[in-house]
Amino acid sequence: MKNRQILFIAACLSSVFTISAQNSLPDTYNVLWNTQSKNSSESMPCGGGDIGLNVWVENGELLFYIARSGTFDENNGLLKLGRVRVKLNPNPFESNEFRQQLVLNDGYVKITGGDKKLNAQIILWVDVFRPVIHVDVESNKPLTAEVAYENWRFKDLKLRGSESFATSYKWANIEGLKTRKDSVLFEGNDVLFYHRNESETVFDVTVHQQGMDSVKNTMFNPLKNLTFGGLLSAKNMKPSGTGYSKYLDTDYKAWRLKSVTPSKSHEISICLQTSQVEDLEEWHSSLYKTVKETNNTKVAFEKSKTWWNSYWDRSFIIINPRNENISDEAWQVGRNYQLFRYMLGCNAFGTYPTKFNGGLFTYDPCFTDSTRRFTPDFRNWGGGIHTAQNQRLVYFPMLKSGDFDLMKPEFDFYLRILKNAELRSEVYWGHKGACFTEQIENFGMPNCSEYGWKRPESFDKGLEYNAWLEYQWDTSLEFCLMMLEQYYYTGKDISEYIAFVESCLDFFNEHYQYLAKQRGRKTVDENGHLVLYPGSACETYKMAYNSTSTIAALKTVLEKLLRLPDTYLKQEEREKYSNMLKSIPPMNYRDIEGYTTIAPAKLWERVNNTESPQLYPVFPWGIYGVGRPGLDTAINTYKYDPDVIKFRSHIGWKQDNIFAARLGLVEEAKKLNVLKLKDSGRRFPAFWGPGFDWVPDHNWGGSGMIGLQEMLLQTAGDKIYLFPAWPREWDVHFKLHVPENTTVEAQLKDGKVEIISVVPEERAKDIINTLKETE
Repeated sequence: MKNRQILFIAACLSSVFTISAQNSLPDTYNVLWNTQSKNSSESMPCGGGDIGLNVWVENGELLFYIARSGTFDENNGLLKLGRVRVKLNPNPFESNEFRQQLVLNDGYVKITGGDKKLNAQIILWVDVFRPVIHVDVESNKPLTAEVAYENWRFKDLKLRGSESFATSYKWANIEGLKTRKDSVLFEGNDVLFYHRNESETVFDVTVHQQGMDSVKNTMFNPLKNLTFGGLLSAKNMKPSGTGYSKYLDTDYKAWRLKSVTPSKSHEISICLQTSQVEDLEEWHSSLYKTVKETNNTKVAFEKSKTWWNSYWDRSFIIINPRNENISDEAWQVGRNYQLFRYMLGCNAFGTYPTKFNGGLFTYDPCFTDSTRRFTPDFRNWGGGIHTAQNQRLVYFPMLKSGDFDLMKPEFDFYLRILKNAELRSEVYWGHKGACFTEQIENFGMPNCSEYGWKRPESFDKGLEYNAWLEYQWDTSLEFCLMMLEQYYYTGKDISEYIAFVESCLDFFNEHYQYLAKQRGRKTVDENGHLVLYPGSACETYKMAYNSTSTIAALKTVLEKLLRLPDTYLKQEEREKYSNMLKSIPPMNYRDIEGYTTIAPAKLWERVNNTESPQLYPVFPWGIYGVGRPGLDTAINTYKYDPDVIKFRSHIGWKQDNIFAARLGLVEEAKKLNVLKLKDSGRRFPAFWGPGFDWVPDHNWGGSGMIGLQEMLLQTAGDKIYLFPAWPREWDVHFKLHVPENTTVEAQLKDGKVEIISVVPEERAKDIINTLKETE
């Protein structure tokens, strides 16, 4: 059968080996609203580069929130840069004719309104290559325009109750905790706004709390002197005063600009600047440099649209393309996959990675949780906290989508904090290796509240005093895997990441021998294996002995590191990591109802959460899957393990949809991925959540993307498995990436497979069609 399948694919490819013409998404994927929004919860995302806007029209007025990667305040909250409101007079949006559309292929939002007598069009777009937001207004008659910059941080704001969960202090009862005020002023005919962090931040508090003062001056500190803001400018406008008002739960102050004379054309721009500078004047100079570079907006707009066009051409999944019924859930899955990928693309060049708990597109929190009547800055689970077990799900899908450039912000995040993680090991235990805990800050240390404010005096200072997070070190290895996969997918030089990978591995090798020495004279067991105790299988199986997820992680990362060409490792390093690989204990198994299944660990003390780490050898570690040995054992685990069954869900960061797809379980994968990616129930279809986190839930969307990709394409060794978990009744056209610098573009139409392109063409021989033949 397998030979027949290979011959079938080869026949399909006999006349098709070239890249098809540039692809674009169906116009039906553009989100189109014919009525105005009630409030910010009915906003539409727009962005580019590292900027995200929530855009909506309410009561005839255009509003949008501004967010940017890396805008962390003293408390490590991720602050919005304000809100902009645009009014036109006479107002074409008072007409019944209204359209707001996300033009997906070109990456901008288009708003039109009015009638034959009076009509207008507004284009909102963000320059992909410069931090500049543009609002272009065109009308058939001269209009007066007023633009207001609105800021709720016009004074210090005391954080109330659980509002501190938006910061690194979370539940800590900090006396007088507040968000410091911004500086906003008219500067000529423009509005200048910025926030500059004061001298002491949560970095200083955390370093002292965790006993790292002796090395503080050598540590990376991302909050010191951090200054962020921008300049709002508008042609043919001048200041028209300030005023106070309230939107929903939040008081604000507005700085207004108004047209000098009515015009058929209005150009508004907001230039942004974020930097760590000793002198505020240096920040100011950098901002005005960007302002001067924004003269040729037509060229910039075309370049930004071209970038988005290329983005959609590099990868896509389009399901049931001939179906114009938007209530078809399969069609929704394909469209929402693209909408979420658009949201990820808005932070392609961010200084910081896209946050799992809302990304750049959070809005007033009362619409996510009616008890959280706080400012638009709020998001649950913090701003500067990067929970690795959640972040990974945002970034893994970028491998198969070919968005390798989008992965750089996440990788750079880890490179910046590597030294701090190594200092932890050195200060606390006197050994080498990078100790990355869970709930890490943007400076590489455990979040201060998760670390624990009330700790026994004798408790190990390197550990979090936390029932969920204690001994959970291995999530950093998933980012090691992504870094290594960049080489295997693209052949790209990954030399800059090797020291990080080695340091993460060194931690496990050194630390578990260190712990063994605390218990006795031997550093390994009778078979020469490391004793990974105490450990943790995710947050679920605690005080684990030889956690299976940790074993799978170490084994996979070591094998991929050792497979790299000789130029990446010196001979002594290769010998060192070859010996470490031999010291990794074997995987754990157990019998359930007569079936061999993967066990979460050799032993464990308690079950603390609802993850299924016994299936992590399936994803992310890829030890089991379609075309790989032991598939039946992994399927048994999915079907019969009582915890796996009890914990199964599609919500939030749950990964059962990915497990089902990787195991080739067609109906299970179909059901769970529909639940993941169908319309969210909010006005914008891809604003899922809150799940376990916040809206829009990015680890919900990311896990959905991964599941859908795995249904279409998997690899094992040199083989490429086509449609390993795909329902025959779903037509699909897709283009995805796999290792060896390979892209596959194919479609399934009326039950028939067509290979459109395989690049390079010699990989065509490696494709195996796993879709069952039509009966």
